[in-house]
Amino acid sequence: MSVRKKGLLSAGAAFAVLTGLVAGCFGGMQAIANSSRNQKSSTLVAQAEQKTLTVIFPNRSDSTDLQNKANAVATFLSKELGTPVQAKIGDDTAAVEALRGNTADVAFLSSRPALKAEQLAGARLYLAEVRPTYSGRYTYNSIFVVPKDSSLKTLGTSKATLEQLRGKRMAFTSPTSGSGFIFPVGELVKQKLVGNRDRLDAFFSQVVYGGDYSKALKAVVQGQADVGAVSEYAFNTPYITDAEKSQLRVLYKIPGVPAHGVAIDDDVPAATRERIINAMLKLNEPQNNELLRSLYNSTELVKVDHNKHLAPIREALKNAGIDP
Repeated sequence: MSVRKKGLLSAGAAFAVLTGLVAGCFGGMQAIANSSRNQKSSTLVAQAEQKTLTVIFPNRSDSTDLQNKANAVATFLSKELGTPVQAKIGDDTAAVEALRGNTADVAFLSSRPALKAEQLAGARLYLAEVRPTYSGRYTYNSIFVVPKDSSLKTLGTSKATLEQLRGKRMAFTSPTSGSGFIFPVGELVKQKLVGNRDRLDAFFSQVVYGGDYSKALKAVVQGQADVGAVSEYAFNTPYITDAEKSQLRVLYKIPGVPAHGVAIDDDVPAATRERIINAMLKLNEPQNNELLRSLYNSTELVKVDHNKHLAPIREALKNAGIDP
């Protein structure tokens, strides 16, 4: 091999080495760039996963020291989910607005606000509360209550029983109450005794609103009303005393009122939603159950189908001529 050829080969080899070094250097730079991007992406994902989850706990008449109890549940959920969870207190209306405004992700809601949350925020009910005072486990009765010595009787048919209320003084709980107004009025319409919620005065001699279960029941106890409409679970302490209960009896029951439950906003990704549901179901376990019981006296949370669970309140609203 000639010296010239050796020189050319040496030059070629040197170029190849140089090219390899450049390529290796560029590849290393590219790997570093890719690594940097991956780290940035991982950081963003981690930050997204660390987004604070906000849960709204509405005030209820039978709840006390709710903020501290809700904080304890939030701490439990945070540990289970591995993400910060904060508890906020507000009424049902505030809870629905928070879901609509994306300032809350989860809310404990009663049935009618749950429909409103679906309508305004796309939220759906995934869990329902169970109480020992619910006759249907996670549904309960709306009841008409009369004085124990009332001449009104539970007769053979629904219409015959409710027809006796014509001309009587009626105490509803409030115009927004499901079991204390919407279901009773819906039943009266269903039995063709009244036209809608605006025709009550044509059936009853007087209509009053207690404002809550206790006051509606006391109106009957104190002789200010002939009949009252409340939830079956209100026919116990702390809503009335045992002495007051002994002066009353149930005239008529409307079954199937949907229990309160847990709604989750539609903005929550499906995988995250399932993790939230599973974390909340762990509140049923003996070692965690007191956290759940302390909130609203519920003993268990169960999965429900949103449409099936809320179907009875939809029908009652329709019968009563009330928008959700």
